[in-house]
Amino acid sequence: MPQHIAIVEDEASLAANYRDALQRQGFKVSLYDSRQRAAEAFALRLPDLAIIDVGLGDEFEGGFDLCRDLRSRSPELPIVFLTARDSELDIISGLRLGADDYLTKDISQPHMLARITALLRRVKALRAPESREHRVEQGALLLNLERMTASWRTQPVELTVTEFWMVHALAHHPGHVKNRQQLMEAASVVLDDNSITSHVKRIRRKFQAVDEQFDAIETAYGMGYRWVGRE
Repeated sequence: MPQHIAIVEDEASLAANYRDALQRQGFKVSLYDSRQRAAEAFALRLPDLAIIDVGLGDEFEGGFDLCRDLRSRSPELPIVFLTARDSELDIISGLRLGADDYLTKDISQPHMLARITALLRRVKALRAPESREHRVEQGALLLNLERMTASWRTQPVELTVTEFWMVHALAHHPGHVKNRQQLMEAASVVLDDNSITSHVKRIRRKFQAVDEQFDAIETAYGMGYRWVGRE
């Protein structure tokens, strides 16, 4: 059964171009031209991945609102912003809301397809049964690589796929500094430094929500981040 991708885009010709490109790759594609229509459809059934524009019709930040709603419904659903808005504030806002990637509309179709395929390939692991051979344990942290789940002190921590692979890159080699380029490579995304910083801040907040004393991700100023592995 083909994977289902939802495109929320109010420019009909642009949406059709994206749909055609994805359908040629074997995906099932649904188009929605407004936040309201997309929200109604998602309330019935979630897609396998959502591609969202930020501005939707008269709603200047309708895409942000939709992302917030989707993320509350499903922590692991891949969400990609595809928009003409490329300001630093918009990019940071989208990532803070939990999007896995933020692309601008000048991206080439092959590049866009590669990023989408990478996200879908990673979340496919969620359907696999658990196996002790595919776990990373560092003190109070437990990562299951097949199901892409994380827990801290036995409490689940809901990470997006991008956040999960960043945590994995850090925790797999505790004490080693990972620079921003290495974190991007681990998560198969292309982001600027500020966007990486936003992801790390969001990861910290999620762990602190289950343990306010969490401080296992340490900033190595001017270099990157390290997992310090304290209990």
